[in-house]
Amino acid sequence: MRVVITGSNRGIGLELVRHFLQRGENVHALCRHSSSELDALASSRNLAILQGVDVSSPDASHRVLNHLDDAGIDILVQNAGILEREAKLAPSVESIRDQLEVNAIGPILLTLGLLPRLSAGSKVMFLTSRMGSIADNSSGGYFGYRMSKAALNAGAVSLARDLAPQGIPVGIVHPGYVQTSMTGGHGDIDAATAAKQIIERIDQLSMERSGRFFHSNGGELPW
Repeated sequence: MRVVITGSNRGIGLELVRHFLQRGENVHALCRHSSSELDALASSRNLAILQGVDVSSPDASHRVLNHLDDAGIDILVQNAGILEREAKLAPSVESIRDQLEVNAIGPILLTLGLLPRLSAGSKVMFLTSRMGSIADNSSGGYFGYRMSKAALNAGAVSLARDLAPQGIPVGIVHPGYVQTSMTGGHGDIDAATAAKQIIERIDQLSMERSGRFFHSNGGELPW
C-alpha cells in the first residue's frame, strides 16, 4: 500500500510516517524541509522523502506527480498546516491570508492535482481542527486559523461529494489537542497517540463515512 503524507518532517506528520512504516506500508513523506528525525527513518527501504513541497505553491502537485512517476496513491494524508498567533481583535491581513493559503487552499488544490494517481478504493484524509467548527466556537479569537479550517472543511465536503462516483472516500479528522510545536508543547495527548488514532479513523474510512467530521478518538463533531 502506498501512503503519501504532507507536512511529514515533525509532529503528527512524522508520527504518521513512523506508524505506517511499522505497518509495512510504502510511505512517501512530503515536506518543505526534512528534519533529523525524519532523516533517521530514511534507512527504511519503504520510505521516500520528497523535500521542497510547499502545499501553498502552485507547482506542488507537479513536483509530487514527477516524484511518484506512474505509481498510484492508496492513502493521501493532507497534514501540513500552520497556526499563527494573532493580537486579540487585530489579526493582520497577511496572517489570515497565509493561513487560508496553507491550511485550506493548498491542500484542496494539491488533492485535485493528484487525482490522476487516485482511483476507486483510494482514501483521502484531511487533518483539520474543531476550531473550524462554527457550532463549537465558544471562545472566539484565532480568526485566521478558524476561518482557514472552516474553509478546509467546506472544501473537503465538496470533494467527498465530487469523488463519490469514483469510489474515493474523503475523511475529515480533528487530531485532538496534541502536544506539538504548533501548540507550544501543550495538549491532552502526544503526537504518537494522535497518529495512532488518526490511522484508526483512516482504516474506518468508507463511502458511508465520507464527508463527515470526526474527532480522532472516533466521536463525530458538529459543523
